[in-house]
Amino acid sequence: MIENQTVPIYTQVAQIISEDILCGKWKSDDRIPSVRDFAGQYEVNPNTVMRAFEMLVSQDVIYIKRGMGYYVKSGAYESILSHRKEAFLNNTLSEVAHQMSLLKITINEVVEQLNKYTDEKI
Repeated sequence: MIENQTVPIYTQVAQIISEDILCGKWKSDDRIPSVRDFAGQYEVNPNTVMRAFEMLVSQDVIYIKRGMGYYVKSGAYESILSHRKEAFLNNTLSEVAHQMSLLKITINEVVEQLNKYTDEKI
């Protein structure tokens, strides 16, 4: 599942955990799998997973209970959602707009395609 060669593996692990929180797999105060479990599941070095966990702790997404493991911090969902939405609107969307301009893709074409991929109609 770790595929992107341009993004560090620990960042990809952190993104997977964040997406699992956004999807509702884990909610506030839920225990997440251990470093060893993640390392085995994604076939990465446990030190890499530990680095991802440290990154998420520093971002106030997860916290550690000594001797018990890592847990989802209260407010993590809202924090991840806000951060990801801002990154999408400020970075990804500008690149999409640039590509649309280059390829002469209209907003109507985009809306039509988006409607195929989502439950909500735009």
